[in-house]
Amino acid sequence: MLASQSPRRREILRQAGIPFSVRVADVDETALDGESPADYVQRLAVAKAFAIEAADPETVLGADTTVVIDGEILAKPADAADARRMLARLSGRRHEVLTGICLRRGAEAIRDYVTTGVVFATLSDAEIDEYVASGEPMGKAGAYAIQGLASKFVDRIEGDYFNVMGLPVALVYRRLREANSTQRRRDAEIGAEKNHAT
Repeated sequence: MLASQSPRRREILRQAGIPFSVRVADVDETALDGESPADYVQRLAVAKAFAIEAADPETVLGADTTVVIDGEILAKPADAADARRMLARLSGRRHEVLTGICLRRGAEAIRDYVTTGVVFATLSDAEIDEYVASGEPMGKAGAYAIQGLASKFVDRIEGDYFNVMGLPVALVYRRLREANSTQRRRDAEIGAEKNHAT
């Protein structure tokens, strides 16, 4: 189960052939004082995974993505002016995109995160204004969507492209396999204990 309203995360899971349903989690995404970007995205991923009801043995996936430059977390822009400020910061420079994930089954959870480097081309004021006017930056960490109109601004990426979109699907798949393997081992142990008891 995906605890997110992000259409990008749904698209990534669908393309990867990972079955899921959606139940939206609503959590406060305000960063804590002194919180590192890695701790921030993982904390929110955990909060989202635990914010929805799920029956055992359902697995819930929570995820959160943010953009970081010079140590500053650039979350979703508050308004058009904030989006312009963020894009001006990213112009001509390298920044990092972090996504935290949490896979919860019952009371147990696995959490992890991925970091990807992204280098932006230098943007003119007119380019920034045109992009902000498109409306695409709103609701996006760092005020851009790499798979959308902002793709033409990206000189290169260093790492996982899908992480920049909002979900490091290879990491999710690997962690899901680990969780399922652990569950099967526990089920087998319980079964063996029951057989021994009888």
